[in-house]
Amino acid sequence: MATILSHSNIDSLSHDLHRLVDNLESVEHGQLIYSALQTIVELSQIDAERLDWKILAGSLQDMHRAIAMFYPHRFNRKVSIFGSARTSEDAPEYKQAFEFAEKITKQGFMVITGAGGGIMAAGNEGAGNNSFGLNISLPFEQSSNGFVSEDARLVRFRYFFTRKLYFVKESDAIAIFPGGFGTQDEFFECLTLCQTGRTMPRPIVLLDKEGGDYWHQWHIFVQDQLIERGLIATEDCSLYKITNDVDEACQFIALFYSVYHSCRWVGDILVVRLRQEITDAHLDRLNDLFGDILLKGKIERSQALPMEFNEPHITDLPRLIMYFNQHDFGRLYQLIAAINDTCDPSNPMVCHPEQR
Repeated sequence: MATILSHSNIDSLSHDLHRLVDNLESVEHGQLIYSALQTIVELSQIDAERLDWKILAGSLQDMHRAIAMFYPHRFNRKVSIFGSARTSEDAPEYKQAFEFAEKITKQGFMVITGAGGGIMAAGNEGAGNNSFGLNISLPFEQSSNGFVSEDARLVRFRYFFTRKLYFVKESDAIAIFPGGFGTQDEFFECLTLCQTGRTMPRPIVLLDKEGGDYWHQWHIFVQDQLIERGLIATEDCSLYKITNDVDEACQFIALFYSVYHSCRWVGDILVVRLRQEITDAHLDRLNDLFGDILLKGKIERSQALPMEFNEPHITDLPRLIMYFNQHDFGRLYQLIAAINDTCDPSNPMVCHPEQR
């Protein structure tokens, strides 16, 4: 509900804004806060329509609620689960989604769903208190499934685009079960963001029931219509994995973060953070196999770069740096898989895939 303007709430806002602006030079992220405020000021000076302001205000409110909910859990890796809201409780896909959510949370991950019925309900039910719900307000009012806490673990979004933003931003892996247009929309958005490098790499696993062919038929379409026509690269198939085995899906996600921890850009340099050092022989092998995706130089060892010191909890991690071409992201996924070849799963002090 919109706030009714009055002298008292305008005075209160003015006081808060003056206090914020006066402290911008010393407050954390002050430059970014300044940029956001400046954009709002500039927008107020042009002929924006009422609908433009409604979208801006509504999206900011969506983001405010999501940020507040997720911030306390920022160091826990999370898996977003997508799938049909129409899947019945007695369907094998429902039971499979429940089992997946239950097992992945036992490994230390948390789960995010759309908080609706079907696969979403199965995910929240299986994950229990280790799950979140990102619901959407619809004209026919989609209610939450009852398996996610209304107060601390549920956000009701006004817009699909802000909801999808947080499905991707807060997740470290994606698990997708059979579904309709909405599921395909969410899946293709995730694929597009990963293929174009607009989000950091994360494992995407496509699960189907035993004997099911939903994803295999989809993959045939990808091969026959996309790869054969040259619309995507063959290596783009490395962005996802198809399986009907829940244990294999959970292992696939955990192994993705067994040695590889995360990556970020510092200027033109891609910095890959590792959980442990790799050997010189392993580094040489990476350079032999993946030199084709570098603009120049080699993959080299590094300590944390100065721009990374805003992440103090991981500054001690070893790093690899490279001039990645920002194009062959399917190959980048293959590079991450090759990095993870060095993991020793028998050493519990090495692999903590559930921690950011």
